[in-house]
Amino acid sequence: MGAVAVLGLGGAWAVGGGEPDEPAPVAAFDDGAAVATTTTGDADVEGDEGERSAEAEDEPTSGFATPGLLTFRGSPTRSYYGEGPVPSDPEELWSYPGDSGGMCAQSSGRQWCGSGWTGQPSVFESDIGGVERTWVVFGAYDTAVHFVDYDTGEDILPPFPTGDIIKGSVSVDPDGFPLVYSGSRDNEFHILAIDRPEATELWTLDAEAVSPTLWNDDWDGSGLVVDDYLYIGGENSQFHVVKLNRGYDADGLVTVDPELVFNAPGWDDQLLADIGDDEVSIENSVAMFDDVVYFANSGGLVQGWDVSGIPDGEPAERVFRFWMGEDVDASVVIDDEGMLYVAAEFEHNTPSRQARAEAVGQLVKLDPSQPDDPVVWSVANQESTPDAGFWATPAIVGDMLYIADNAGELYGIDRMTGEQVWQISLAGPTWQSPVVVDDVLIEGDCDGILRGFDVSDPTVEPPELWSVSVGGCIESTPALWEGRLFFGTRAGRFH
Repeated sequence: MGAVAVLGLGGAWAVGGGEPDEPAPVAAFDDGAAVATTTTGDADVEGDEGERSAEAEDEPTSGFATPGLLTFRGSPTRSYYGEGPVPSDPEELWSYPGDSGGMCAQSSGRQWCGSGWTGQPSVFESDIGGVERTWVVFGAYDTAVHFVDYDTGEDILPPFPTGDIIKGSVSVDPDGFPLVYSGSRDNEFHILAIDRPEATELWTLDAEAVSPTLWNDDWDGSGLVVDDYLYIGGENSQFHVVKLNRGYDADGLVTVDPELVFNAPGWDDQLLADIGDDEVSIENSVAMFDDVVYFANSGGLVQGWDVSGIPDGEPAERVFRFWMGEDVDASVVIDDEGMLYVAAEFEHNTPSRQARAEAVGQLVKLDPSQPDDPVVWSVANQESTPDAGFWATPAIVGDMLYIADNAGELYGIDRMTGEQVWQISLAGPTWQSPVVVDDVLIEGDCDGILRGFDVSDPTVEPPELWSVSVGGCIESTPALWEGRLFFGTRAGRFH
């Protein structure tokens, strides 16, 4: 995996446990995917134009005070994709790292190159050090966090080495503190200060700092910072809340004094009994809506935790639970009504997990206000081999949902009804999460081709506007900021 380029202009489990209800029926797509033909609960959305969003044409916003693309998918709801304009005829302006070759390192007995899933860069404007410029910050498979100049692609600060490869997306502080948050395969979640000549590690959270843990000690999720609290899930299978206590010292340098104020296992006894193994790591990036944090794990368990009481010393409380059956690496996406969009893999796992996944489907819309019966619609994606389903996180814009499956099929789906509107075949596996800005859908494939599609009329198959070939499988999600695209590939470089 690796390289980055810059281009210019379903049934429910009750919260308290119990038996699953019957999931919504599904009907097959032409290629074996399927969509719900009925809905469950109180939702009545099929074919009802009156239920459609009144602001379908409006673009999402980040919800953060600091301008920029600051975390994976840009916002607490994981539904912000950057700022246009989108290049109309992209050409490579620079690639990183200069003339020194690619970004590669050994991990787990093999070589990893470039950047991969999820690997989205953060892009933000800052006057750190008295210099006004736009920063591009990303982690890569060479084990380092990189800080490069938007215009030139040159290092602003020397790369910060962690102890192992970085698979996930970094986050930049949303309140203007010069801080970068990054996971790694080195067992540590890192907080870095970037207001010094070199990035300086101020604090780390070790995967073994809490107990009990299961499965692993990597950190793949992109941390979410809201109101001086850091929310992060780990492959130790725990959900963590950290009070950051950000500030500045007498010399004007940024400080943190973190305190782990809450943690909870991302599994329960019911899940372990249902799946028959301990693969329950949290690899996606937590999302938040109305003081409830949502995430899912490798056991397929989707959860919501009410964190509203934490500032007052009260523990978080689990308020939502739904079992998908199979691994959910994609992040939960939330719309402006609080509906959840969850995408799962289909890996032919244990019989119990496969049976549940076959019944529930691999792409679901859930209404957490109906915790005993949340399925609004469900889409099955089970036919491709060896692994079907979704690694990519869905994009929601207006009345549409866009997602690519593991096999290389890119779908446009009506997010009100779950009906497939169109489908385009690309070179799989397609793990990059779609980016949609100014009616342009941007998607990369495993042949190293990044494409832009015109989705101004989402009811028809979108025509291709442009394509650019950079080489190497594009697993990382691109960052779009004011006319430029930034992304890495598995070929070893960042563009």
